Amino acid sequence: MANVEILIIDLGSQYTQVIRRSLRYLGFHSTILPPHKSLEWIKENKPKGVILSGGSASVYDTDAPKIPKEILDFKIPILGVCYGMQWLAYINDKNSVHKVKEGKSYGPVKINFEKGTKSKLFEGLGGGINAWSSHGDSVAYAPKGSAQNFKVTATSRSGKVIEAMECAPERIYAVQFHPEVEQTEDENIILNNFVLNICGCKKNYFKKDVIKEIGENTKKILGDKTAIIGVSGGVDSTTLAAILTPVLGKQLKAFIIDTGGMRKGEIKKIQDIAKRAKINLEVIEKYKNKFIKSVGKTIDAEEKRAKFRKVYGEVFLSVARSYGATHMVQGTLATDLIESGSTGKSALIKTHHNVGLNLGLKEIMPLADFFKFEVREMARMFGLDELLAGRQPFPGPGLYLRIVGVPVTLELLDLVREADHEVTEILKKHKLYNKISQTIVALLGVNTVGVKGDGRVYGYSFAVRTVETVDFMTVKGFYLPKEVCEEITSTLVRHPKIVRVFYDWTTKPPATTEFE
Repeated sequence: MANVEILIIDLGSQYTQVIRRSLRYLGFHSTILPPHKSLEWIKENKPKGVILSGGSASVYDTDAPKIPKEILDFKIPILGVCYGMQWLAYINDKNSVHKVKEGKSYGPVKINFEKGTKSKLFEGLGGGINAWSSHGDSVAYAPKGSAQNFKVTATSRSGKVIEAMECAPERIYAVQFHPEVEQTEDENIILNNFVLNICGCKKNYFKKDVIKEIGENTKKILGDKTAIIGVSGGVDSTTLAAILTPVLGKQLKAFIIDTGGMRKGEIKKIQDIAKRAKINLEVIEKYKNKFIKSVGKTIDAEEKRAKFRKVYGEVFLSVARSYGATHMVQGTLATDLIESGSTGKSALIKTHHNVGLNLGLKEIMPLADFFKFEVREMARMFGLDELLAGRQPFPGPGLYLRIVGVPVTLELLDLVREADHEVTEILKKHKLYNKISQTIVALLGVNTVGVKGDGRVYGYSFAVRTVETVDFMTVKGFYLPKEVCEEITSTLVRHPKIVRVFYDWTTKPPATTEFE
């Protein structure tokens, strides 16, 4: 792999991996390390720049991430983001960080660059941008330290909140907002300015090398052993199986588990895709009732995921033993690891069925640094057709997560499966399906009164959620036209047990993509 010239110090942000993804998009390799490993790495590798991520803690907390101050002694460019900015202020003046509600900001924010301030970080951006903010504290004033004298370079709320500061002579820059996320409308100019113009890095990440690296790295880890890979039919696991099959040959055993929670006609579609991708795929069906029985014991979202995960792990272990496998290859993405709290010190959002199974098998996660849109690009680069590369994501537990507030039963799974199929067909008919990043059709376990055939009915409500995103770390609603909503509603309420249809376009955050 090419030399890594940018170090990202992970301070607990949900967006730390997004910084790395954005740098890859711009053409630069980077690495992520926790604070306690950063100093030694800098000494050994001499990077050209350091980025301090955001984080959920407050710099004045006793258990806040401890960044070694010695990183400043190397005189290499530093970019502090959110928590990283607060830390740069706090080490110079402990009174400079707000602890009051006026400093809080969650969501979109209009950033205004200070007039007369020519910052290298904001070159090419004009007078301001719309950005994404997520912080409980903020910097009250630009601190004046013995070595670093900062000046304010951007503000929001009519100058009341400091959004950026810098000490240009020391090449230290800081922003309170998140330049790495899609909602910050700078076209990645800020990160590019820092890495290319301030740090002086040269582009060394090329998409054509990705597939080769994934194959070679996995082969190196596996050695002469055998691995299994569960193929869900989604983009991630299917693309990974297609990449690794020609590299590993008989050392890789691919299979799919019919959990009972799959979409209509899913197994047949997956078999067709696998055949076209030259994946030798085995279908395992005998555990379907066990999944339904186990998950149906609870209506709590995390408990459902945990019960699904337990049965899923049992099936994996049984398959591994039958093949004599020592390793399991997972199509786990960066998003999964972040939401499950498995990356750095990021907070747990939801348990993922395929993260940290602890089955006594060695896990290999070749896609753990990548996001959904990147894997779609791999699918296209590998020659997989648009049926795969353009398919919408589907959670591992599938339709089990789309029955909300009532116990899962075979009858309800069939009802949600049919509703999901009907909504999908309507969206395809109106040529909207491929414009939507993900569509969720969920049964809400709240019965309401309705009228059908001049008689009273008491039935289920359904929610239709359509969103658009690049990396699934943040999403925004994809608003459907009125006539499409009317067609979906009239189609779904034809079912005797469906009374109402709601539409949900809430952003993430605060909502997650799925309801559970």
